[in-house]
Amino acid sequence: MGGDGLGLIFAFAGLVFLFWLAIILPAQMAGSRGRSAFIWVCISLVGSPLLAILLLLALGDAPDRRG
Repeated sequence: MGGDGLGLIFAFAGLVFLFWLAIILPAQMAGSRGRSAFIWVCISLVGSPLLAILLLLALGDAPDRRG
């Protein structure tokens, strides 16, 4: 297992991290705030994961969960 194998491991780890950042994290954040996970994953994929995460943090809980 030379440099090629190590590069493959890092590439796989990078893909797992991107999958987590773009799909899993926004879905979990949306679900815990009472928002649609599907919609927020779409926002993450079309816009950017950072945008979706920051918007979810700024918006907080859904209005029907606040009261």
